[in-house]
Amino acid sequence: MFLIALLLAFIAGIAMAVQGTINTGLGKIVGLLESTFIVHVIGTLALLILLFLLRVGRGDLGKIAEVPWYLYLGGIISVLILYTVQAGIAHAGAATATTAIIVGQVGTALLLDHFGCFGLEKIPFTWYKAIGVIFLAIGAKLMLMK
Repeated sequence: MFLIALLLAFIAGIAMAVQGTINTGLGKIVGLLESTFIVHVIGTLALLILLFLLRVGRGDLGKIAEVPWYLYLGGIISVLILYTVQAGIAHAGAATATTAIIVGQVGTALLLDHFGCFGLEKIPFTWYKAIGVIFLAIGAKLMLMK
């Protein structure tokens, strides 16, 4: 199951790079904030079809009132992500922007895991992870060199 999770995460990384580039192209035509809106509308329509017409979901929307308020912030953060990814790619290129995104993601993820934020299981920060972050930062620096 762990390998499947890693494969899915790898696929997500591919999808994020492609999506960011596609959204940037849309943003160059209609504007960054406008393209963020369009992408969210299309995503919402796709989810409506998956959840209500195709009944793909396995969760329980009836529990929506039980969710702590801060777990709804993902929707707002999604707008921030789409907008800033487009802006980053538009000005720095896909590889450079994605490198910066990955460094930010991993650094933040280590903190979220360490403190067990938002219901995550606590996974302590170790020296091995520190070395991994250092290598990641070195790799990011190499990616940014011309």
